[in-house]
Amino acid sequence: MSELVNTINGYIWSLPLIYLCLGVGLYFSLRTRFLQVRHIKEMIRLMFQGGTSAAGISSFQALALSLSGRVGTGNIAGVATAITFGGPGAVFWMWVVAFLGSGTAFVESALAQIYKEKDDNGLYRGGPAFYIEKGLGIKWYAWVFAISTVLACGMLLPGVQANSIASGIENAFGIPTTVSAAIVVVLLGLIIFGGVKRIAHFTQIVVPFMALGYILVAFVILVLNIGQVPEVVSLIVGSAFGMKAGFGAILGLAIEWGVKRGIYSNEAGQGTGPHAAAAAEVSHPAKQGLVQSFSVYIDTLFVCSATAFMIIITGAYNVMGKAGEAIVEQLPGVEAGPGYTQAAVEAVMPGFGGIFVAVALFFFAFTTILAYYYIAETNVAFINRKVHRPWLMFVLKLVLMASVVYGSVKTADLAWGLGDIGVGLMAWLNIIAILLLQKPALLALKDYEAQKAQGLDPTFDPEKLGIKNADHWVNKGKPSQAAPVPDAPELKPQPER
Repeated sequence: MSELVNTINGYIWSLPLIYLCLGVGLYFSLRTRFLQVRHIKEMIRLMFQGGTSAAGISSFQALALSLSGRVGTGNIAGVATAITFGGPGAVFWMWVVAFLGSGTAFVESALAQIYKEKDDNGLYRGGPAFYIEKGLGIKWYAWVFAISTVLACGMLLPGVQANSIASGIENAFGIPTTVSAAIVVVLLGLIIFGGVKRIAHFTQIVVPFMALGYILVAFVILVLNIGQVPEVVSLIVGSAFGMKAGFGAILGLAIEWGVKRGIYSNEAGQGTGPHAAAAAEVSHPAKQGLVQSFSVYIDTLFVCSATAFMIIITGAYNVMGKAGEAIVEQLPGVEAGPGYTQAAVEAVMPGFGGIFVAVALFFFAFTTILAYYYIAETNVAFINRKVHRPWLMFVLKLVLMASVVYGSVKTADLAWGLGDIGVGLMAWLNIIAILLLQKPALLALKDYEAQKAQGLDPTFDPEKLGIKNADHWVNKGKPSQAAPVPDAPELKPQPER
C-alpha cells in the first residue's frame, strides 16, 4: 500500500506542480501589485468588521473557519517533516510560498465570493466547483473538482490530522491510539451534526486561543535562547540556497519539501480556503479576499515559523539525505513529526513539552478535521443541486469519522502519503481553474480600491464590471418585489327575490 501511495505521489507532486505553485503565486502577486504588502493594514481592519446574517457568517468567523483548516498538523508535524527531508532551508521556502501564496489566496477567495449562492437551507455555499461551473462554464471540470474534494477532505486528509492527534497523545500520556480515536470521533460527531453555524462558533473561540498560546510558548523559548537566533536565521537562509556545509547536496529537496509542506500548511491555491470565504456576509468580494490573504501569513509566517525556530534553536531534529543516509542525527530513533516539537519544548521546559505539544496538536488537528468536513459538505451540497440525495450528507459524516479512526491507528508515513495525494489533486485542479478565471477577481480588486479611494464603503455590482453569472450579487442589488395582489372579484348585483 505504501509503495502504491508513494508512486502516485511521485506523479502528482512532480516538479511541474512545484514550479506551478511558485510561478502562479509570483504571477498573482505581480498582477495584484503585491497586495500582500500594500493592503496589510486593510486586511487587519477588515478581519474585525461585518456581522452575521441568516445566510452567512462574519468575516472573522470565516477567517477562523479557514484558519482551522490552514493551522493544523502541518504546522507542527509538517514542519518537522520538511526539515527532516529538506533540511533547515525548507523553512525558507515555506516562507516564500506563504508570501507569494497570499496573492493566490486573494484570487481564489474573491472568486468564491463572486460566484457564491444559497443552498436549500438558505446558507451561503461557494468554492472552486461553483466558480468553475459559473465562471468558466465547464460543468464536467466542476464535478471532477467536487468529487476529488469530497474524497480528499472526506476520506484522505482527516486521517493525517487524526494520526498526529493519536501519536501526540500516546507520546505524552501513554494513551493507546484506539482510545484517542474513540474520543475524537465522539467529539467530532457532536459538532458536525450541528451544522456550519456550530462549526463556525466553535472555531472562532478555539482557533485564536490555540494559535496565540502556541506562539507565546515559542516566543518564550526564543527569548531564553535569544543569542542563537541570528545563527538560526543564517542556517535557514544559507541552507535554502545550498551555502551551508552538508546541505548543498539536498538543495533541490529543500525547495521541494518547503513548497510541498508550505502548500499543505497554508493551503494557498489548494482550493480549500475559498469554501470558508464564500460563507462570509460581506458587501464586496474583495473584503473577504483580503482577509483570507492575511490568514496565509498567520498560518506560515507566525505558527509554522514558531515551530521551526523551536526545533532548530534547540537542535531537536534529524536531516536525511537523498539515499536515506543521516546528514544530521540529533534525535536518534525519533520519527519525523510531533516528536521533534515535543523534544524541543521539553529541552527548555522539562516536564511540560510533551503535554503542551500534545494538547496544541489536538486542537490544531481537531479544528482542521472540522474544516475538512465543512469543505467536503459544501462539495456534496454542490453535487446535490443535481442529484438531490439528502442522505449523502449523512454518509459523508460516517465516512469522515471512519477515516479518523483509520488514520489514528495506521502509520504516519501512510497517513501523510494519502494526505499528499488529496492535496496534490486539489491543487492541480484549482490552480489551473483560477489561472483561467482570474479576470473577475482582478476586476473586483480594482473596483474595491477605486471605491476606497473615493472614501466609500465598497459595494459590489457585477453587471457594472461586466461579470456574468454572479447571480447572488445581481439579485442582492435589486429591491425585492412584493407579489402582486390579485384584483378583487367584481361584485354583480343580485336579482331581487
